[in-house]
Amino acid sequence: MLVLLHFHTLGFSPVQLAYLFLLYEIAGVITNLSAGWVAARFGLTSTLYAGSSLQVLALLALTQLDPAWSITASVVFVMLVQGLSGVAKDLTKMSSKSAVKILAPAMGGGLFRWVAILTGSKNTVKGSGFLLGAVLLAIFGFVPSLLTMAAILFVILIGVVIGMPKGLPVGRKDAKFSEVFSKNRNINWLSASRLFLFGARDVWFVVGIPIYFYAVLSDGTTEGNRSAFFMIGTFMAVWTILYGIVQGLAPRILKAASRSDAKILALAKRWVRLLIIVPTFLAGLVWLVPGPSNILTATIVVGLLVFGGIFAVNSALHSFLILNLTDAKRVTMDVGFYYMANAVGRLVGTVLSGFTYQMGGLSICLGTAAVMISLSWFGTSQLKAPKTDRVAA
Repeated sequence: MLVLLHFHTLGFSPVQLAYLFLLYEIAGVITNLSAGWVAARFGLTSTLYAGSSLQVLALLALTQLDPAWSITASVVFVMLVQGLSGVAKDLTKMSSKSAVKILAPAMGGGLFRWVAILTGSKNTVKGSGFLLGAVLLAIFGFVPSLLTMAAILFVILIGVVIGMPKGLPVGRKDAKFSEVFSKNRNINWLSASRLFLFGARDVWFVVGIPIYFYAVLSDGTTEGNRSAFFMIGTFMAVWTILYGIVQGLAPRILKAASRSDAKILALAKRWVRLLIIVPTFLAGLVWLVPGPSNILTATIVVGLLVFGGIFAVNSALHSFLILNLTDAKRVTMDVGFYYMANAVGRLVGTVLSGFTYQMGGLSICLGTAAVMISLSWFGTSQLKAPKTDRVAA
């Protein structure tokens, strides 16, 4: 949020803003593909510590950005630093989510419950970060905000080192990189479905909606820009926080503890089909209504909140399925491959977000999201229940 809003005020176009996050997502693809093997070889704690440390370094590096640099130099520098940040984020995420497979109780829907709690709480905190980023930028400026975030993350790293639980895999020296590529049909189809699901979110979330709201809310003055920052940050925060809350409640919403794995798989196919409706409706609405208005903006906000709720249930189902369908012996490999597909989806969505908004505005962003969710539904429809189905407790 800091990078997006700061560089938008410097006059960067939507496509240039998308470029800033391009290496971040590319780094996510490479990191997730290799992190599963690194964790399998050197242990989960090593990748978790490395991810947290690199994030602190990336924030400190970003403070060295010189306003006197040309736009080209600024874009290249921020792309490189964001790439380092992308490595950090995905090392941390892969490590913590793989650990759930090892630490969660096996009975009574424990795996679904704990992966939903972890993922939901992560996104709730992430949403608070969107708001914090906008608030810090408006009040303190770019560099002080980055230094504050680096200091907070360093304290968190110390806490993680002190409180690390016992029993996580320590690694095996004979782990081969070729093992990363799964031969499990379900893992591959689920990864493809995840790719299009998260691409469908980021195609409007990364550039389209923030820039659309900025155009609607800002009057071009310093005070107007500051007010727009607060409102954009608040929306992004509320959307992500509610998304995280619904994600955490997904096992209760779906009554997962009383359902077999086959029934949960059937629910995954049903919920992704339901998600197609929302961006299709919003794309048509934005296309048909001439010019922005308060009613249109309010409808978009409500529609995207509905999208977030349905999307959260889909994401929770995916997070459960990847851990349920994999084997404990290769959990880091399969989770790494799965989140590599997730990162590819975010990469595609990020590029398309700037491109589609510049080409046709928000309606094209949302229409593209609907197409990508349809492809996600096709991938999910190819999944088959494992032969050893969990019996509901």
